[in-house]
Amino acid sequence: MRQRSKGPLAAPARRRMLKQTTALGAVAIAAPYVLRSAHAQANADIAPYQQAKINWRQAEGEEITIAFIPASYFDNLIALQPTFEALSGVKVRFEKVPPGQIRQKAMLDLSSKTATYATSATDPMYYPLYVSNKWVEPLDKYLGDSALTDAAWFNYDDILKAWRDANSYEGKPYAIPYDGEVTVQVYRKDLYDAKGLKPADTLDEFIRNAAALNDPGNRMYGMALRGFAGAGQNMYIYPSLFKAFGGNWFSGKKVVVNSTEAVRALDWYVDAESKYAPPAVRNWNWPDIADAFSQGTLGCYIDAHSSAAVLMNPEKSKVIGKCAFARWPKGPTGKRVTSIWNWGLPINAALTDKQKRATWLFIMWASCAETQARTSWKFAGPAKRSGLNRTSLWKAPEFLAMTRDIGPNFVEAALASLEQDTDVDWRPRVPQWPAIGETMATAVQTALVGQKKSKEALDEAQARIDQIVKG
Repeated sequence: MRQRSKGPLAAPARRRMLKQTTALGAVAIAAPYVLRSAHAQANADIAPYQQAKINWRQAEGEEITIAFIPASYFDNLIALQPTFEALSGVKVRFEKVPPGQIRQKAMLDLSSKTATYATSATDPMYYPLYVSNKWVEPLDKYLGDSALTDAAWFNYDDILKAWRDANSYEGKPYAIPYDGEVTVQVYRKDLYDAKGLKPADTLDEFIRNAAALNDPGNRMYGMALRGFAGAGQNMYIYPSLFKAFGGNWFSGKKVVVNSTEAVRALDWYVDAESKYAPPAVRNWNWPDIADAFSQGTLGCYIDAHSSAAVLMNPEKSKVIGKCAFARWPKGPTGKRVTSIWNWGLPINAALTDKQKRATWLFIMWASCAETQARTSWKFAGPAKRSGLNRTSLWKAPEFLAMTRDIGPNFVEAALASLEQDTDVDWRPRVPQWPAIGETMATAVQTALVGQKKSKEALDEAQARIDQIVKG
């Protein structure tokens, strides 16, 4: 939150004045200046938003509650709350809900139509379920209403297309992306250079690099991929392998998860983790992998670009200046298919019309270029966001300067992945996804830990999914 100037009467001049007047008189003299100074600061904060040709105060007096996860990229936005309230006259209450609970709490609120949350940080895989039940508003009518949106100022098309598509369903947008991830290959450039290795262009090369670096006796493992069971954990990795091996989630309208391509992809995943990753990786999430890499015990991993923040922490990381980045390797089909993720902001359909307008104004404010920059390189705190939602900001000189020290090819690899390697249908986008995702996550982990062979695990998952889809 910005500190407002108290003006020149805040220090020695004020003390001299207090000697000459009563306390009441001093306040009476100082107050107009302080108020003008505060008003000038508030005007400066909201001036860039007032360039939009809309009435920001059309929902003035409304109060809305928003659910976010506890994360720095949302904390940065919350710190700017006074700016939005000064701009719009809308009061905002934030509730922080852990990632493991926010989906369930949001779904309960939406399904019961209690309208507790005007919007919430939403998993893109949940839109088919929400839309099929008419729990969230289609946003094309908000984007197309000139009273609500200055199309030229907001520039919706500047938002990364892959993320826009992920937050759309059947051709309509249902949320606006606020923050997201790009999946990239992170490797130890110093170790690769020492052995004459290049970042892997194919999955075969990825395995050869891992084998060349693997030295468990000296606490060095060639690679790691997250293995922890969860629809957003090992099922953040496996779908990309599945698609790269030529897998297709559908046969007609039937969801199919045990095809020949699916088995080959899971066999590759199991083999790679078994031979070249730390034994505990089967229960690791991305922070565990980033921590291990930061301590110098991994040669390479593939995961979200945002994990680079762990590698750049001078208090913990031993690999600062030794990291480099590349795109997800190609599979046997010659395709690269990266994971896609963003936290989007939908509008709860159970709100009143005025609450919906207030929520849209908040979403537009949070996702516009000015706020995105203010929560990134312009942010005064140490945690500056790298998951910006706009192509123009990824290419901005200030963003490039901020990310320059992370390592070679960081921005280039991320942008190439977003623009060329991202498949919005990398997981089956169906209303039954929550149950399907958990079923697949369990199947993948039973194979990773050696409880079942890949085919057996996927055959059992197929039987369970057939029942889920039947209802």
